[in-house]
Amino acid sequence: MTATDKAVAQAPAARQPVAARDAAASVRARRTKRLGRFGLNSVALALTVLFLFPVYWMFSTSLKSNSQVLVKDPVFFFTPTFEHYSTATGVDLFWTYVRNSLVVTLAAVLLALLVALAAGFAIARLHFRGRRGMVLVVMMAQMAPWEILIIVMYLNARDAQALNSLVTLIVIYFVMALPFTIWTLRGFIAAVPKELEEAALIDGCTRTQAFFRIIFPLLAPGLMATSLFGFIMAWNEYAMVLVLNKAPEMATLPLWLTQFQTNFGNDWGATMAASSLFTVPVLIVFILLQRRVTGGLSAGAVKG
Repeated sequence: MTATDKAVAQAPAARQPVAARDAAASVRARRTKRLGRFGLNSVALALTVLFLFPVYWMFSTSLKSNSQVLVKDPVFFFTPTFEHYSTATGVDLFWTYVRNSLVVTLAAVLLALLVALAAGFAIARLHFRGRRGMVLVVMMAQMAPWEILIIVMYLNARDAQALNSLVTLIVIYFVMALPFTIWTLRGFIAAVPKELEEAALIDGCTRTQAFFRIIFPLLAPGLMATSLFGFIMAWNEYAMVLVLNKAPEMATLPLWLTQFQTNFGNDWGATMAASSLFTVPVLIVFILLQRRVTGGLSAGAVKG
């Protein structure tokens, strides 16, 4: 056998250790990846439990009897009772509070969406003097804490004889939700290719028709994200209504949550029942729209 034949015969044997090492390295890589995924899932599960525990405690407390609520050691196993929900919904003017909250919240959100669509389109598509300054003003308005304006708003509403008015709350909540709505919708409008709008203009559409036929249908995730943000903001807002609407018939649900006090302290069962009822609508809407809302917030923040 020649030297060449020996080299050819020995080649597979020489390659076997290399193949074995590659296989071992691949097994270790898969094991490391599996362990890393397990660690990340464990951390995510722990954080989920941490953040959901207060929600669970609120709902569970609302279903306990008073003797089980006011105990030193927590009670995890109990027979549910709905007496606290009866107390919470039996408050005077409860349905008036519900109606006021729905009217103020929905009106403010719709107004913010209508104005933000026009403003976002102007910022994203049109080039005019002061465009950059307008964007800067929108961002500054979003970052400003509205609580510092409560006294000014109270004095202006008092001078205009607009205290204890749902219209005043609608205008205030509309202005509070507007900067975020403009900024998010601007990103979505800018992400729509201009070629689609130009093609519609060439086909005979006006700019308004091109907007509603081409751009508007593509803004569903952004509209959901911004409307949900405005809904949560207006639904939860407490300070403005506390200062501006002291009349009980003009109050909203956040003030309803403060009414469960007795001569012996807070009625925690009724408070938790009211908080559960107050939270359920927002939780349901957010769970149903979670994927689109998350995509809408991220896309509107980085595009354009």
